[in-house]
Amino acid sequence: MSHMIDTQNLFDSAPAPLMALDRELKYVAANQAYLNATSLRREEIIGRNVFEVLPQGTRPADPEGPRILRESLERVLTRRTADIVPMVAWPISRPTQAGPVLEERFWTYSHKPLLDAAGNVAFILQQAVDVTDLRSTDLAKWAREDGREGFSLDQLAPLLARMSTVQENNEKLEHERRYLRQLLETLPGVVAVLRGPDFVFEMVNENYLPFVGFRNIIGMPLLQVRPELKEDKNKGVYGLFQRVFHQGESISMRAFKIALRKKESDPLQELFLDFDYRPIRLPGGPVLAVLVYGQDVTSRVLAEAQVRHYQEHLEELVRERTRALEESEQERRKTEAQLRQSQKMEAVGKLTGGVAHDFNNLLQVIAGNLQLLQRDVVGNERALNRVQTAARAVDRGAKLASQLLSFARRQPLQPLVVNVSKLVRGMDDLLRRTLGEEVELETSTSKELWNTALDPNQFENVIINLAVNARDAMNGTGKLTIEAGNAVLDEHYCRLHPEILPGQYVLLAVSDTGGGMTPEVMERAFEPFFTTKPEGRGTGLGLSMVYGFVKQSGGHIKLYSELGHGTTIKLYMPRAVEAESADAQVVTGPIEGGSETILVVEDDAEVRTTVVEMVSELGYRVLKAVDAQSALVILESGVPVDLVFTDVVMPGPVRSPELARQAKALHPDIEVLFTSGYTENAIVHGGRLDAGVQLLSKPYSREELARRLRQLLNGRQQRLAVRGPPRAAAAPAPTPPTPPTTPARPPAPAASRRLRVLLVEDDEDVRSSAVELMDLLGHEVLSVTSAEEARGAMAASGFDVLFTDVSLPGASGVDLAREVAERKTGMKVILASGHGNVALPRGEAPLEGVVVLPKPYSLPQIQEALEQAVALP
Repeated sequence: MSHMIDTQNLFDSAPAPLMALDRELKYVAANQAYLNATSLRREEIIGRNVFEVLPQGTRPADPEGPRILRESLERVLTRRTADIVPMVAWPISRPTQAGPVLEERFWTYSHKPLLDAAGNVAFILQQAVDVTDLRSTDLAKWAREDGREGFSLDQLAPLLARMSTVQENNEKLEHERRYLRQLLETLPGVVAVLRGPDFVFEMVNENYLPFVGFRNIIGMPLLQVRPELKEDKNKGVYGLFQRVFHQGESISMRAFKIALRKKESDPLQELFLDFDYRPIRLPGGPVLAVLVYGQDVTSRVLAEAQVRHYQEHLEELVRERTRALEESEQERRKTEAQLRQSQKMEAVGKLTGGVAHDFNNLLQVIAGNLQLLQRDVVGNERALNRVQTAARAVDRGAKLASQLLSFARRQPLQPLVVNVSKLVRGMDDLLRRTLGEEVELETSTSKELWNTALDPNQFENVIINLAVNARDAMNGTGKLTIEAGNAVLDEHYCRLHPEILPGQYVLLAVSDTGGGMTPEVMERAFEPFFTTKPEGRGTGLGLSMVYGFVKQSGGHIKLYSELGHGTTIKLYMPRAVEAESADAQVVTGPIEGGSETILVVEDDAEVRTTVVEMVSELGYRVLKAVDAQSALVILESGVPVDLVFTDVVMPGPVRSPELARQAKALHPDIEVLFTSGYTENAIVHGGRLDAGVQLLSKPYSREELARRLRQLLNGRQQRLAVRGPPRAAAAPAPTPPTPPTTPARPPAPAASRRLRVLLVEDDEDVRSSAVELMDLLGHEVLSVTSAEEARGAMAASGFDVLFTDVSLPGASGVDLAREVAERKTGMKVILASGHGNVALPRGEAPLEGVVVLPKPYSLPQIQEALEQAVALP
């Protein structure tokens, strides 16, 4: 039966003084020999710090003992290796009859770390040896007390000398040892000293410890510490040590690849090391040890390898980057070119739109007068031919202006949901007549073609323009193909063409077999007035009109062409999910007039005169206004108005849409017909007419005007027939079979005779509307703008009534009224005042025989004021 060893009894019975400290340098154990040597008791020291327990010396040199002991213990804690203190002075407390007495003693300490499972220092074991007697000079006393007979003074003297020398050498050795360790610790790399042919570790610095897992390797041979050196990949390393030790070589290696374990449990890790192996020998003697100095350069080597990798691929990277930059530069240039082209087209569009507006106004005056003149030259065949020739020129000018507006995206569109294949099939005869017999026409449409929303009339013009351009490109001989189908534009395509959105579209493709276009021609193909045709054979507006229509309709246009092979133009129109619209009914038949009242609102004097004459010849009763504000005055006066015919673009604070809104509010059953050669955004939004808006584009013929007026007024009559007569307007008379030649007049005024009125008003709008209202009452009106002009008019002719505003430039209306009253010529005076019934400034004497008419005034108020004035004595 085996017996377990009692380690506690073994520790206590050890003859050498032993004690153990924890990491905080507190006593955790001490054997009896230690207690006897230090005169301490176990219960007094356990759990206390060693430097609190051990007594401190009284001599000046005594502080060296605690410092040396503390440094040794700290080295063990940090290095995890054993450490020795050769000799240090430390007193102990001896009990005497007179009390405790400090006795100076000299000690040698040996400190050994006790590591835990993680390899950290858990405890420090100290073995203390009392060497005081070896320092004593009374060796004879020492010999006698211990029974050492046979020693003589002659023998002791050399011994004492040797002991003194040994003591001094030990102190020097300890000093040199500390100096050497400090020197090793200051080196940046790892340092180790391996002694003998087995390369036993004798010394390492702190930088070396991480490479061995902070193990205590002092006294261990190299292959025990580094068993991985036995592997094939590392066998050459051990041979380097042998060369240094046996042959005395010095070896240096840089970025040497080696596989090591930093901890015994770690896998092999490839490291790159710079190291130097140097032999250590006495002068003239053999090699005793190998000095190792090295540095871990793994990070640097890997970084350099990465740099080399980048350097090796730098040229390729540069090529790739250069290619990317070139592509980016090409894309930037393409985008800039597209932007410049878009800006140019937009600028040209604004210019052409403005030109078309003014051009349409001029054409309207010319066309209107030609149509009026045509009736005057009936029977004069020569004059009639000239008028008709001029009318045809106006038609060509109107078509040109329409194309300009289409390019400028200012052509008002009236879109319907249509099926393109039906439109194309319906145009077959027209296209064949346009192309001629030498051009083969082929049409191909999808059976399940989607619907799209567009203006069918304008779209037919687009197809005609494309067909004519194709015919001319083929010199009248070739093949024209028109295809219609469904198309989906994906995000990739739309990234290349950012002006269009991804989605479903109806595609119309028109292809010809002509000579094709050069890239330079393709770039300018959609510009207005650009043409490659001979002079006199084209205006250069055909493709411009197509471009503007497609863009205004929310679509996309793409041009493909190749010299010698022909051209294809593709139109992408957005898909409409609604059902196909019913065909609009077109008013036909003979031209009819009427007797209703029409208010013409036009700022251009020449256009206004022409329109008023054309409408009057149709038999209508005509009122006129120069702007929307003047028109509102007439509408608010209570005069019955059946239809307002107004230009879209009007000067003044009130715009034409606001005029229409207020007209509807004042007269719910009134009709409003807009006309313009340039709609801007007043009644057109998104390129389309607002809902419920009626528009007659300039220039228009007398027949077009007559039919649109009659169409709206007939619709008004039908509504009134269902609801009954309107409150604010008289029922219109039946349409006569033959239009009257003179407009009907209003009832005669209450005054017994027709009055001659001198109107003095500096505001043009108020002056124009007042003249119009008094003209409706049957009076003769002369209008001037100042008191000075009024004096001249009165001097030249006689008047029944002076109708003057209070505030005038120069002399006031009040001063003018006083002059007339003082002359006693019988002229009646009406003062129009913006201050209500108060016409005179405060403190001035009242005027007798003057009627004050507050502003704003209506037709009944003017009539009442005139009646009051006439009735005055």
